[in-house]
Amino acid sequence: MNESKRLLIADALASIVEKARHGGPVLRIGLMAAGSELGSEEILRGGRLVQEEYSFVRVVAIGPRLPGFDDLEWIETPDCAADIAAAMEKAMRDGAVAGAVAMHFPFPIGVATIGRIMTPGRGKPMFIASCTGSTALQRPEALLYNVVYGIATAKACGIKDPTVAFLNLDGAGPVLRALTRMREKGYAVNFGTSKRGDGGSLLRGNDLVAGAVDVLVCDSLTGNVLVKLFSTFTSGGRYESVGWGYGPSVGEGWKNIVSIVSRASGAPVIANALALTAKVAAGKLPALVASELADARKAGFDAALAELKPKGSDTTEDIRKPPVVPVDAEIPGVDVLDMENAVQALWKEGIYAETAMGCTGPVVRIQVAAKENAVAILKNGGFI
Repeated sequence: MNESKRLLIADALASIVEKARHGGPVLRIGLMAAGSELGSEEILRGGRLVQEEYSFVRVVAIGPRLPGFDDLEWIETPDCAADIAAAMEKAMRDGAVAGAVAMHFPFPIGVATIGRIMTPGRGKPMFIASCTGSTALQRPEALLYNVVYGIATAKACGIKDPTVAFLNLDGAGPVLRALTRMREKGYAVNFGTSKRGDGGSLLRGNDLVAGAVDVLVCDSLTGNVLVKLFSTFTSGGRYESVGWGYGPSVGEGWKNIVSIVSRASGAPVIANALALTAKVAAGKLPALVASELADARKAGFDAALAELKPKGSDTTEDIRKPPVVPVDAEIPGVDVLDMENAVQALWKEGIYAETAMGCTGPVVRIQVAAKENAVAILKNGGFI
């Protein structure tokens, strides 16, 4: 028997033993083990907590090894954010982990995260669609995508027919009407209603506290604020102690499950985020997103998006995209509504750039060698 066959048999036997020990399949979830304002020990305590609570979750800490946490698996890296991020992405790409929990990830436009909070009025969990990233550059289009992605995430957690409603924001009314027309054409959306006397599917702040629905739809910047408020309301703001964090990433064609927590997230939230990541990975979240999008498209999703798109938003100038190159630097400070125009301004000057949403807002991604020139161009154009 050659060495490669011997290794394959050893791996298979190890997997069988581990499944027997834990009563079922074991999911390895990566955990970015550095970068917290509360210290690395707080992050790793979250990893330890989830393993103590859920026998099917194995945490793979990614970063510089910290003594005293040998009960976790490790992918060791230097104490460098770029090295940790690269190792995390490689682990997902190679299938070493089924998903990952991170404090920062530059999602491309079209990808966002679906957070989960514990509502204090009734002690009821509620998904917030969405919380980081951006499913579209314009709010109405993003809200419609967020409906589909929020439903898919809830289903991945075992909620078969989740109730959905909108936070009463500017632009939510037209999206609600578009979604109502989609339901008339066969899209199976289950509208939830306000607990206030006049009801309706545009929710007030009271409804958030009461957990009126399974999935609350809003734009990602508002969702980000809501998660922060609900997770720190007992701690004075500096320590996120309640909830599941900013949730797993979703998007059309997006295969990775990257869940976001804050640099202020405490061990209980990190543990919950790891458990949620494992749960949606077991629930095959990317496949559910694709299925939910397909159902929505049968009921006029694309036509609804076209109707919601702001008039006159298309540019008439034909700017050729430069050759694609690896991007390893970020420029923050561009308003979300100006991101496409900012990238076009760089393309016009022959600099390849991409739009993305980091955890603190929009960023333009470029090669580090072009950063100084790109910053000057964006400043001259009034983008930053």
